[in-house]
Amino acid sequence: MTSTLWQMFALIACGAAWRYGRPAGLSAEQTRTVLTTLVYYLLLPALVLEVLWKADVGFHSLQYTLFGTLCLAFGMLGIWACGHMLRFKPQQMGAVLLAAAFPNVTYLGLPVLEQAFGHWARSVAIQIDLFAVAPVLFTVGIAAARHFGQNGDSVRQPVGSFLTAPPFLAAMLAVVLNLCRVPLPDGLASVLQKLGAGVVPLMLISLGLALSWQAVTLRNLPHVAPVILIKMGLMPLFALWFSRYLTLDQAHKNALTLEMAMPCMVLGIVFCDRYRLDSALYAMSVTLSTLLSLVTLPFWYRVAAGGF
Repeated sequence: MTSTLWQMFALIACGAAWRYGRPAGLSAEQTRTVLTTLVYYLLLPALVLEVLWKADVGFHSLQYTLFGTLCLAFGMLGIWACGHMLRFKPQQMGAVLLAAAFPNVTYLGLPVLEQAFGHWARSVAIQIDLFAVAPVLFTVGIAAARHFGQNGDSVRQPVGSFLTAPPFLAAMLAVVLNLCRVPLPDGLASVLQKLGAGVVPLMLISLGLALSWQAVTLRNLPHVAPVILIKMGLMPLFALWFSRYLTLDQAHKNALTLEMAMPCMVLGIVFCDRYRLDSALYAMSVTLSTLLSLVTLPFWYRVAAGGF
C-alpha cells in the first residue's frame, strides 16, 4: 500500500509542480479545468461503461449504496455536532460539512483501490461513487450548501442534476446492457479501454493542481481539525464496523472501508465557490487530508486486513 501511494503521489506532485511552474503560462486553475472537463465528459464515462458492462452487478450493488449512504450520514452528523458545539459560522459549517462527509472516492480512491486490490476493485469505486456518494452530494450536499451559504438561492443547481451527468448516464447504460447480457464487442472494448486508461493519471495530476499551500493557515486550523478527525479517523472506523454486517467477502469489505478513508473530495470546492461558503477552509481541508492520507491509508488498509 505504501509503495502504491508513493506512485500515486508522484503523479500528484506533477500537478503541484505545474501550479508553481506555470508551463506555457497556463495557471493551475486553467489546466485543471481542461483536464477535469476532459475526464468528466469523455474519459470517465468510457471507463464506467467498460467496467460496469462486464462487472458483476447485483444485490451487492445495493449493499454498496446502503454502506456509502450510511457512512456519509455518519460524517455529516458528526461534523454538524462538532460545528454546533464550536459555534462555527454558517459559511464555515457548510464548508466543513462537505469536507468531512464526502471522500475522494474517484480521483484518488479509484487508482488506489485498483493498485491495492486489482482490476476488480475499479467496479467497487465506480459503483459506490455513482450509486451512493454522487446522489447524496447532489441532493443533501447541495441542500446543505444552499442552507449555510450566502445568496445560494440565486444560483440554482437542480437537486437531481446527477441523473444527467455523463458518468451516471454511462453507468445506467452499462447496467442495462449488463443485466440484458448484451456482449461487449471487442472493437468497442478496445476503444473504451484506451480512453479509460487516461482517467487515473489525469485525475491524479488534477488533484495535484488543486492542492495549494497558500490555503494552509493557522487561522483555519481549529476548523480543519474536526474535519481531519472525522474524515480520516472516525468515518473509516464506522465503515470498518458497519462492513461486518454486509454479506460480502473480506476483500470487498476492505475495499469499501478504504474508500471511506479517502481524503476530502476535490469537487466540493466548486460548491463552496458557487454558494459562497468558506472556500479557503475547504481548500485547506483538501490539502492537509490528502497529504495525511499517505500515512492514514496504509494504516486503515492494515487494520481492515487484520494487520493490527
